[in-house]
Amino acid sequence: MRVMVIVKATKASEAGVMPDERMLAEMGNYNEELVKAGILVAGEGLHPSSRGKRVRFSGAQRAVIDGPFIETKELIAGFWLWQVKSMDEAVEWLKRCPNPHNEETEVEIRPVFEAEDFGAEFTPELREQEQRIREQAAARQK
Repeated sequence: MRVMVIVKATKASEAGVMPDERMLAEMGNYNEELVKAGILVAGEGLHPSSRGKRVRFSGAQRAVIDGPFIETKELIAGFWLWQVKSMDEAVEWLKRCPNPHNEETEVEIRPVFEAEDFGAEFTPELREQEQRIREQAAARQK
């Protein structure tokens, strides 16, 4: 199963406070452990929301909203994408993670939808299209 591990933003991360050398080293070591275990698929930190935008959808209308966004507890500072055997395994790995911020931090784990989650509505034709898109995207990354 794939899971997204979501590191919530803090006031410091939203202010653009960068991690110190110790934190970068600890996270680098942790990420190496994830790679050696065959778990890490991807992972990145994100710039503060002041550098971002949102697009609000309402029917056919689209509205662009410039950051910063006020409520930090609803913002994401970074993420990992992991391939694990179970949610329990993901939790055990996350409990080994260094605290990603120098303050109280919340990190969320959410399962990623897989093809079988969509049932009969995800027809063979749509599955083929999805596979083709994934292959094309992977080829562009190389």
